[in-house]
Amino acid sequence: MEAKVLGVFPRQCLFEDCRATVDAWPHAPRRRLFVRKGFYSRKSDGRRVIRFSCQSCRRTFSSARESPCYWQMKRQHNEMVHKLYFSLVSLNRIAWILKINRKTVVRKLLFLSEQARLRQEAYLLTRKDRKFTSLQFDELETAERSKLLPLSVPLVIEAGTRKILGYRVCSMPPKGRLAEKSRKKYGFRIDDRSQAIGDLFSSLKPFIHPNVSILSDRNPRYPNLVKKHFPQATHQTTPGMRGATTGQGEQKSGGFDPLYGLNHTCAMLRANINRLIRRTWCTTKRPDRLDAHFALYIDFHNRVVTQA
Repeated sequence: MEAKVLGVFPRQCLFEDCRATVDAWPHAPRRRLFVRKGFYSRKSDGRRVIRFSCQSCRRTFSSARESPCYWQMKRQHNEMVHKLYFSLVSLNRIAWILKINRKTVVRKLLFLSEQARLRQEAYLLTRKDRKFTSLQFDELETAERSKLLPLSVPLVIEAGTRKILGYRVCSMPPKGRLAEKSRKKYGFRIDDRSQAIGDLFSSLKPFIHPNVSILSDRNPRYPNLVKKHFPQATHQTTPGMRGATTGQGEQKSGGFDPLYGLNHTCAMLRANINRLIRRTWCTTKRPDRLDAHFALYIDFHNRVVTQA
């Protein structure tokens, strides 16, 4: 079967020091400004990629040059890695399923998460003229290597649609009986929650209506942070409820839950990201990898799970 040909005539030269465009040559047909100059077969997926010659700078380039996967090896695995990462599959198991190196899977995670962040930014820009008016806010807690090294993930979602607008990953000190053990083994742990929440609010401020309604639990840090970044907002608080066995503690038991949308979203995060499951050995070793994993799932959550 003949390989699929990839390539259409470009509208401008892809070299930055040339950038000759069809619009700049109004009397020259597009096929005269850019001439086909053969093709090559791409090893990763077997496609034939067309090359073009720019008649302005006399250099050649391929139609794949503008792709974010340009020069990327094993691009045929991108889609499957993307699906497996938010389907409760661990990094090592993805490498085993696809028969590729573990380092390749890590590189795929970093590449795909960056593309996911760009799509999330594009989605927020579409709401700049139709700002969010009702939000729910809380923190999801996990750990880095050990329960003695907890992490906090502040989340902001749109009430009703449950679309995740933003998040941050930050360190927090352990609580309860683990606090003394953690200080003895690892020393004092910095609490970055207030700074992370403030940074999250600042990044979302251009897309949120000044008179926004914000619902959260009764954490004593939240009122001052909300008032500082959204002085005209209506901030309502609700008491925390006991966690249910289902939903790994994120879903609440016993009557109506005002924060159901946020708690249900956090339960879905734990159900789809293997490193967030309680009592698991697939723990996060590096907070930046957890950040990348979140970006990947949130893109899927907003585009597929909550799509109206």
